[in-house]
Amino acid sequence: MTRPLAQSPDTETGKKSGRDRRGFKRIELKLAGRFLIGDSEDHVLSTADISCDGAFIVSSERPGLDQQVVCYFDEVGRVVANVVRVSPEGFAVRFHTSPHKRDKLADRLTWLLNRDKLGLEEERGEARYQASGEATVNLSNGGHIQCSVTDISLTGAAFETGGKAPFVGERVTVGNLVGEVVRVAGNKFAVRYIHGQKPASTN
Repeated sequence: MTRPLAQSPDTETGKKSGRDRRGFKRIELKLAGRFLIGDSEDHVLSTADISCDGAFIVSSERPGLDQQVVCYFDEVGRVVANVVRVSPEGFAVRFHTSPHKRDKLADRLTWLLNRDKLGLEEERGEARYQASGEATVNLSNGGHIQCSVTDISLTGAAFETGGKAPFVGERVTVGNLVGEVVRVAGNKFAVRYIHGQKPASTN
């Protein structure tokens, strides 16, 4: 399996070359998502390339140099970053991640890169079954969205909404179950239940 996300030192000196000081090799991988600048509304993004420590983001909305942004990448999740370069096409960011988070991000990006090439399928842990019906998904900010249930399993469920889907990584509650959004595709999203967690009190 291709894993092109390791550091790329200069072969003679063992140090990062002057031509590429990013530290981790960027790969061409298009991810959709949204980003926030401060307390503003979210803006649509797509990646032109990405690594486990940064990305080039294509967007008509461009923040200022050194400005902090919060990125929500579909199928990857939430990453805080700083803008390190701005161009007419978009902007480049450097991620703020712990070594553990960076390793997890590298593994996830590697899986996504190889998914289409190798015909991989997401491991969900339990068989899912088609379902129908309406559900209210309560968001971490106190809001809620009305959804249709499309399939269910012992460990999670998939939903479709007529509005905006929640972010990957967001904690939600469905009935008396707490879960985490693990996948978003347009107005469809999947939730993995977090067993042992109880919904927050509404009192």
